Amino acid sequence: MHASARAMVGHGAIVTFFGLAAGFGLVMSLIGGFELFPGSILAFDIPGDSRAWARTHAGGLMNGMLVLIGALLVHNLELEDRFARRLQWMLVGAGYANTLFYWGGMLSPSRALTLGDNRLGESNLAGIIGFAPALIFAFVTMAAMLMLVAHAFGSSGAKPEE
Repeated sequence: MHASARAMVGHGAIVTFFGLAAGFGLVMSLIGGFELFPGSILAFDIPGDSRAWARTHAGGLMNGMLVLIGALLVHNLELEDRFARRLQWMLVGAGYANTLFYWGGMLSPSRALTLGDNRLGESNLAGIIGFAPALIFAFVTMAAMLMLVAHAFGSSGAKPEE
């Protein structure tokens, strides 16, 4: 397996792990605590509402899958080392940036959608940490997709069947 693909599998699994962990937060936010044994709930509140935990859970899983699918592409398309390394940092960076976005958005009244305050609420450090990398990697990820488009339809990629 290509070294970039192997690294992407590891990072994709880490990003997926954070998405799975958010699933526990979702359950605890819905039931208001943690079930110690059937019918006995240790009650407590956790930050973030249930909808934010659901977004963090689902978003984390999707971003982990983005990185894992990228690993499969690097492996199966037999990409040149330079192209594979570039795609690796772009997609792995996006996975981590979006993980910060979802967690920061859950912990910020502004939902980490702006650096400053917005109509949803005030910004805070969690919102800034969530928004800034995600904004940068939104463009980086789009560039990665354009690179894949060019590779797929370019001279070294797929050709229409005649």
